[in-house]
Amino acid sequence: MRFDDDADLDTSEVRDVRGSRIPGGKATVGGGIIGVIALILGLFFGVGPDQLGLSSGDSGTTATASSAAQVEQSCRTGQDANTRDDCRTVAVVNSVQDFWRQEFARRGARYPDAKTVLFTDRIGTACGAATSAVGPFYCPGDRQVYLDLGFFDELRTKFGSSGGPFAEAYVVAHEYGHHVQDEMGTLSRSQDGRTGSNSNAVKVELQADCYAGVWAHHATTTPDESTGRPLITSLTPADIRDGLDAAAAVGDDRIQERFQGRVTPESWTHGSAAQRQQWFTTGFRSGDMADCNTFR
Repeated sequence: MRFDDDADLDTSEVRDVRGSRIPGGKATVGGGIIGVIALILGLFFGVGPDQLGLSSGDSGTTATASSAAQVEQSCRTGQDANTRDDCRTVAVVNSVQDFWRQEFARRGARYPDAKTVLFTDRIGTACGAATSAVGPFYCPGDRQVYLDLGFFDELRTKFGSSGGPFAEAYVVAHEYGHHVQDEMGTLSRSQDGRTGSNSNAVKVELQADCYAGVWAHHATTTPDESTGRPLITSLTPADIRDGLDAAAAVGDDRIQERFQGRVTPESWTHGSAAQRQQWFTTGFRSGDMADCNTFR
């Protein structure tokens, strides 16, 4: 995956609070077995840590501004995105939101931007306080995506993904799929408290995978607002394989087998590895969000 070297990055879409502290909030999930259980239950859950019973303290706490604010200082152009991991995340957020703005406009609707918040260790959100152990998530309470970039290393080392830039892009695009669902009124279907291979929770997650595939289909043809040219200049078959490998690595069956030694479909919240790959592929091949109706 390559970005247009001369494109300007819009760092206003990403808030960098890495290294800051949560004022007044506490998070109950740490490392070790508790963190593993959180990952099994909550990875890419999409509706915030409060739905997992992981939050404590003031649910209204927000992250303080980072004195570093690294992305604002360092992530100026597509060339930066081709050389720095955090700048690549900014570029992917820009590309994903460029696409959804244009897609919503094509359908006669308005897409409201959602910021991505980069944090380390723990964060306070409108959905409650959480640690990085819950993985990336979208909080509908404040319409923001939360991401500890250290997760991408864990995607390889703990979950066995091949990694790669597009694997990371898939994660970001999946979370923005939840934002799209929030705007479309489908995200709330996951909050009925039910689990299992045919649950709404699984269907919501698979639809977000499909939406990530839809974005990927259009990624190299969506014009960037600053240049009129696509921000992403190339996606190779190897990139797509990395994305599919990441999707499989976070399938419920793979996670359960790896961390608890058995597969229990009745507790699934995200779908199997095969299902996650299938729905990403569906979106990627057609490029049409109408084909992402996982609720049929």
